[in-house]
Amino acid sequence: MNKFLLSMAFAAVTAGSFAQTRPDSTTRRTALPGGFAGATPQQRAQPRPYKSVITEKAVTRKGLFKTHKVDDKYFFEIGDSVLNREILVVSRISRAGAEVRAADGYAGDQIGSTIIKFEKGPNNRIFMRKISYRAYSADSTKAMYQAVQRSNIQAIAAAFNIAAFSPDSKGSVIDMTDYINGDNEVFFFSSPQGKQRIRLGTLVPDRSYIENVRSFSNNVEISTVKTYGLLAAASPFGRGATPAPAMGGGAANGSVTVELNTSLVILPKVPMKGRYFDPRVGYFTSNYTDFDLNPQGVKDVQLIARWRLEPKAADMAKYKRGELVEPKKQIVYYIDPATPKKWIPYLMAGVNDWQAAFEKAGFKNAIVGKIAPTAKQDSTWSLDDASHSVIVYKPSETENASGPHISDPRSGEILETHINWYHNVMKLVHDWYFIQTAAVDPRARKMTFDDKLMGDLIRFVSSHEVGHTLGLRHNYGSSSSVPVEKLRDKAYVEANGHTPSIMDYARFNYVAQPEDNITSKGLYPRIGDYDKWAIEWGYKYLGDKGPDAEKSELNKMIIESAKNRRLWFGTETNPDDPHSQNEDLSDNAMVASTYGIKNLQRIVVKLPEWTKETGEGYDDLENMYNQLTTQFGRYMGHVAKNIGGIYENPKSTDQAGAIYEYTPAATQREAMAFLDKQLFTTPTWMLNQQVLSNIGTNPLQVVYTRQDAVLNRLITPRTFNKLVAFEAVDGAKAYKVTDFMGDMQNIIFREVKSNQAIDVYRRNLQKLYVDKLINIVKPAPAPAAAQAVFTGRGAPARELEQTDAVSVAKAQLRSINSLIKSANNSDSMSAYHLQDLSERITEALNPKN
Repeated sequence: MNKFLLSMAFAAVTAGSFAQTRPDSTTRRTALPGGFAGATPQQRAQPRPYKSVITEKAVTRKGLFKTHKVDDKYFFEIGDSVLNREILVVSRISRAGAEVRAADGYAGDQIGSTIIKFEKGPNNRIFMRKISYRAYSADSTKAMYQAVQRSNIQAIAAAFNIAAFSPDSKGSVIDMTDYINGDNEVFFFSSPQGKQRIRLGTLVPDRSYIENVRSFSNNVEISTVKTYGLLAAASPFGRGATPAPAMGGGAANGSVTVELNTSLVILPKVPMKGRYFDPRVGYFTSNYTDFDLNPQGVKDVQLIARWRLEPKAADMAKYKRGELVEPKKQIVYYIDPATPKKWIPYLMAGVNDWQAAFEKAGFKNAIVGKIAPTAKQDSTWSLDDASHSVIVYKPSETENASGPHISDPRSGEILETHINWYHNVMKLVHDWYFIQTAAVDPRARKMTFDDKLMGDLIRFVSSHEVGHTLGLRHNYGSSSSVPVEKLRDKAYVEANGHTPSIMDYARFNYVAQPEDNITSKGLYPRIGDYDKWAIEWGYKYLGDKGPDAEKSELNKMIIESAKNRRLWFGTETNPDDPHSQNEDLSDNAMVASTYGIKNLQRIVVKLPEWTKETGEGYDDLENMYNQLTTQFGRYMGHVAKNIGGIYENPKSTDQAGAIYEYTPAATQREAMAFLDKQLFTTPTWMLNQQVLSNIGTNPLQVVYTRQDAVLNRLITPRTFNKLVAFEAVDGAKAYKVTDFMGDMQNIIFREVKSNQAIDVYRRNLQKLYVDKLINIVKPAPAPAAAQAVFTGRGAPARELEQTDAVSVAKAQLRSINSLIKSANNSDSMSAYHLQDLSERITEALNPKN
């Protein structure tokens, strides 16, 4: 038995207690005494003659199952060859009303996914089981296999009486009407929370019905119209409140109607060979616990998500010689017919751009974008069909796009994807491009971009989302492999791009300066060296050897790739690694952010001109100013992550060097100097009066918000404890917590030490800093559910007392209080402010209660 065919955890049970002998054809076609109408309930549950169930009125469609519509009844005729086969069930919203869209539920949204199988049960019944692959044992000859089966019986989700047997005695007919008409977690919403999220309550049966059931060779498509009670909008008392049924709620009779599509797709009888995940290459995974691989325990197994891409048998020799060949089955993405026509070529280009990456894996024409056929061209084609992969256009105000996919849990094989392209993602990319490149690209200096520019941006989004559906995760570390000055080198950046991966959140080249004369080729993201390498590693065909046999070869590929930093993967989940950040560029956040700020300074004075629209108000000016300050905040966050930073470089045991390294003390001091100059010294350049006087924004709030965000990261027990750990390891070479505290005090209380007047911005900063320290000394009570989580602010006092964080915070407060008492600031507001700070500190260190 193939080691990677995941076992059905109920196989032993099925073979034993549920095994039944089928009645012979004569018995099952004998009419019941007195006619069916007068039969007992037990007799009515018995199979009837086929023609008395599937009458001449039946509308029959052949496919995975035969489906029959008889009057208002729907029957599945399930062949014996399909029994015990795994079937993927994917449910989506096909159409939704305004009430659901307002709650973030759109056509094409997936609402459920599970795997089922049909099997024979006792008393002439068919059982539908939900399949789980969380536990796995492959060798049925060992005792462990039987133990896993006994401990992991799969749930029976539904049971159906066999209404009739097929005329050839090789199939069973079941009535699916009530199940499809009902509200269940297999065919529709997979959880009550999923419905509640988009404000759907209890099903209203008399206003719900089956619209259509269609059968194809490998799948069955079920279309239903469901009416639900409409739940009230979010509680004004905050998250977590239980929504109550609305009385009207903006919908007729307090209800809402949606059209749902359910796809039943049969999984391959023989799963694709899996490939083990490696943390040095960023792929999504399918996970399970294996009881065979480790003879003295269990092993958590992760298989990467990828499409089944294999050479044709006739081309195998060419492939092994290194010639490019076409795959046995091409990866096809269809473009939703509802997509505005002018954007279709760009979405398709975003798909086709990945062809170059697959050539690295030995395949040509491996992936292609196509326009979806019209009903006239193919009446059987459906956007909702889970056997098709589609880029779905959503007329939504959501500023986003997403690339989910469905994988076979037995192997990681990607079976289909429905990429979500929300219409208003165009606003998102407009605002990014405007703020990040308007200083160097004149095309970005307006509120409505030319179609060519917007099309290019759509193409970038398309490629990024397609990358996710090929199995690739975000690579937040990719951009850190590029030396910062190379981003200003026209020849380099136009040839290589500003990041080696389109899967990074690197957006656009904000480092480029006007005098660099860099064109769009050096400003846009593109599929880069890492992406091509990752596709080669994940998709290179290594035969049918299986993951254990190919592991050594794949490891050698990774070790070889480590010689080129551009092929490095940086996870999106590490909160401490300055090399792995979203929205950042280059190997030096301080220098890159300085260049970025220079461009923001050029843009802010031009915002009134570049956002002006005849006859319009100042909404665009306000939006773009907020985008600008948000971008500034990103730069501050990129730099702040260097303080207390810990680099992570995933390695195997046969690679030299440490996995975790502390950020050098010199780099941390460079970060502190940057924050002093660009943030803690009031960034008055942002406070453009021509802008602020037309949008009504408080300049104090602009500065306060950005300073507060950085202090929230820096002045925490987590940061203090990391710096203490650095000193424990590196001693005098470390950037110690006392060094950090001394720098912070010198920066923030500069005026106090020099007896200068303290302006309002600096007074706010000093209050913020002192309040952060007091929050460590006197943490707010943590919510009950978070008591075990050490988060710093609001962390349980007992946990704080076991670290040096409270000691450090108290020492800093005492030092500040002593400094204040010795100060001689002559102006009244400075004196009032310092007296207030002193009283706050005294109360925190010596509480009355």
